[in-house]
Amino acid sequence: MTNHPFKTGVSREQLSFLPPRVEDYVDRDNAVRAIDAFVDALNLGKLGFRYPKAVGGPGQPAYDPSDLLKLYLYGYLNRIRSSRSLEREASRNLELIWLLKRLEPGYRTIANFRKENSAALKAANREFVLMARELGLVGGEVVAIDGAFFDGNASKASITTRKKLVERLAALDRDIEAYQTTLSENDAAEDAQPPVDASGGTDISQKVASLMAKRAQVQADLAGLEASAETQLSRTDEDARLLTKSGQLIAGYNVQIAVDEKHKLIVASEVVNDGNDSGQLYNVAKAAKEELGAEKLTALADTGYYNCHELKACEDDGIVAYVPPAKRTAQMEAQGRISHEEFVYDAENDVYCCPAGQLLRPTGGHKVTTAGRVDIRYRSRKSDCDGCALRSRCLSAKSSMRTIQRWEHEAVLERHRERMQDAKAQMRHRAELAEHPFGTLKCRAGYRHFLVRGFNKVRGEWSLMALCYNFSRVLNILGLHRLIAYLAKKLGREVFFALLRVLTTALRPPRTLPARIWTAIWA
Repeated sequence: MTNHPFKTGVSREQLSFLPPRVEDYVDRDNAVRAIDAFVDALNLGKLGFRYPKAVGGPGQPAYDPSDLLKLYLYGYLNRIRSSRSLEREASRNLELIWLLKRLEPGYRTIANFRKENSAALKAANREFVLMARELGLVGGEVVAIDGAFFDGNASKASITTRKKLVERLAALDRDIEAYQTTLSENDAAEDAQPPVDASGGTDISQKVASLMAKRAQVQADLAGLEASAETQLSRTDEDARLLTKSGQLIAGYNVQIAVDEKHKLIVASEVVNDGNDSGQLYNVAKAAKEELGAEKLTALADTGYYNCHELKACEDDGIVAYVPPAKRTAQMEAQGRISHEEFVYDAENDVYCCPAGQLLRPTGGHKVTTAGRVDIRYRSRKSDCDGCALRSRCLSAKSSMRTIQRWEHEAVLERHRERMQDAKAQMRHRAELAEHPFGTLKCRAGYRHFLVRGFNKVRGEWSLMALCYNFSRVLNILGLHRLIAYLAKKLGREVFFALLRVLTTALRPPRTLPARIWTAIWA
């Protein structure tokens, strides 16, 4: 008997009495079984996944959408996103061989499934949030809202701005003028003494024609921007934009999320191409409120979301927002000037009181800003300001009176400022909640960019990312067997009601059944 100093594998020539079962490829505690149970528990037709129509004649039958969805969920959970990589793994990865029952779809079939089912993928993500609610894994009281940039499937050079197009048009005009001047000089020289070889003039004429064609294209691009009211033009991905934040410039999209505080699950999300977060607070908070089924909701966000219109919309919809206001008076305070924040408003008398004790009264005039904000003007009296000891700190050299502008819904901001006075704990809590999903997806999973182009497809791919993030967290919280037991119970309900729908259609029972029973059967 040979004494081996190390472990040895089984001989590749060793025969088996019986071939192994595919079921034996993965053990009972393998997370891939949760993927299988989850997809089987979904009503894919109801969620909008496309089922190919049966056609006669020769050819291969289509793949079931459930198998392709299982493939993508496995891929995104294991950092395998490209369709070609998934095609390779389907033929050599034992877990995928078990999951797909030895099916090996081609990369085009895999890629087309993701492209054609963007809305359905988003619906599947929402369905998982509803499952999390049913399992009691979301609190439904507090959410943290944040945004992050993700690179698109486009280069920075493929996106141009209105300013760049105008500069390019001016440069082309200069080049065309220079070449035309050269042509005129050549024509004059030929008239004086005909040259032996006139090929140089022909080359210049061709260059001018080429420049004129480029100029026409730039003018068409500018006209397209004017017609669409956009500020950027993307030639590769029409929806991608150049986004800037804190010195970071990318060509891509801005992903917005709302994270529930109980287990840091993403309960609502959206993909936009606006680099500014200030207009996103209400839409994301409202989506979270609807997904959670909450009557009231507390939303935590950072300074980038501060916007008076958004705060009012949140308050009107029962959403209590905590957003630190931007500090806009630091320069005046550094210069020893008196900012508008030092003026106290007297709501009973509708006047402002300045630091010297004088009153500023409404002028009756209104100012509408470019953002649509209606401000009421309050102005001091010239006689009060002329003899004031604080005049040099309050007024500029050219001003004789102080004017304060108050938003017509300023009471909303006053209530918000009062909330924010003791909100340091909430702001720390916001960072703990909102930055966790992005850190996990970007740093651990490496998902910093999208593989597809266009809003619909990008939103579908983001839904896959968010679904897999939530799926992984729920799997860690509940454990494999508890999650599979819940999904099996849900699948049993789906099968029961599906059979009941078939029976009620076939037997045509009387419509006198209670409405709640019909609703349960046909839901």
